[in-house]
Amino acid sequence: MTSLADADLSQLVDEWLDWDGAAHRLGVTQAKVRTMIKVHELAAAVPSPGTRPCVPAAFLDDEGLVVKGLPGLLTVLHDGGYDDRECIAWLFTDADLPGRPIDALRENRGSEVKRRAQAMGL
Repeated sequence: MTSLADADLSQLVDEWLDWDGAAHRLGVTQAKVRTMIKVHELAAAVPSPGTRPCVPAAFLDDEGLVVKGLPGLLTVLHDGGYDDRECIAWLFTDADLPGRPIDALRENRGSEVKRRAQAMGL
């Protein structure tokens, strides 16, 4: 099995937003998006070689807000030693929840996702 660090993010995540696109959807500046990434409210990675860092579009809901529970989950994963790339890979990999953790968060089923993330950090 491939490690999260080696996951092909371009295959896992179907839609990416560059920082300008994320800023537009959130109604904030690019500087604010950078800050949100730095403080783990969002995560960004280079989806494929030769591209710039991007944010998965699924991290934003239909109202242009960060998906409920994502910042706390990212903090748990980072505290467990995961970097942004590994966090994104984990969120978009089927974890028998049913489905992917990002889908569970988007469907307001975040408790089990957070519990599993906490268990991974032990």
